[in-house]
Amino acid sequence: MMTIAKEHKVNEQIRVRQIRLIGAEGEQIGIIDTRDALAMAREQGLDLVMVGPQAVPPVCRLLDYGRFRYEQQQNEKENRRRARAQEVKAIKFRVKIDDHDFNTKTGHVRRFLEEGHKVKVTIMFRGRERTHPELGERILHRVAETLADVGAPEGTPSMMGMDMNMIMAPKGTPKRSEAARPEAPKTASARPEAPASV
Repeated sequence: MMTIAKEHKVNEQIRVRQIRLIGAEGEQIGIIDTRDALAMAREQGLDLVMVGPQAVPPVCRLLDYGRFRYEQQQNEKENRRRARAQEVKAIKFRVKIDDHDFNTKTGHVRRFLEEGHKVKVTIMFRGRERTHPELGERILHRVAETLADVGAPEGTPSMMGMDMNMIMAPKGTPKRSEAARPEAPKTASARPEAPASV
């Protein structure tokens, strides 16, 4: 879409004598002089945009070019946003991690999850530490418990070389489960009515 947009010629940039014109609603108007097409565009408060430069004669369309470009840019932004949201971020922990570092790194994981990213949490083992995988699992379980409100592990931790990995995926809106709770007070509020009628 972006490359096409750069090639578009608009209004007076269209130098050919005749064009095949498409109306604002997509209707075929036919082959007419470019001057007449420009006049039609002005009358309708629109732009004449060349959409098929390779055709003979070139194909042009009547449209609001400013709005067309704006919609294109919004689509491109949305596509970039989706691509970013699908990124998998990575945070590394060591087996012998102190509480301060643990809280800092867990804070990064929380931020990524809240932004909608998946996060690969890696425990890096050194030397003999690898003979105690339960230490790594303990840290990963602690991470999962700390972030249970915003994310959940996609599966069980797995070893790859000297590292143990776990993928954390962002949760949907957790408030939905709480939304069902307000119905409990309704039954409670119904109770006082029974004694009142007796």
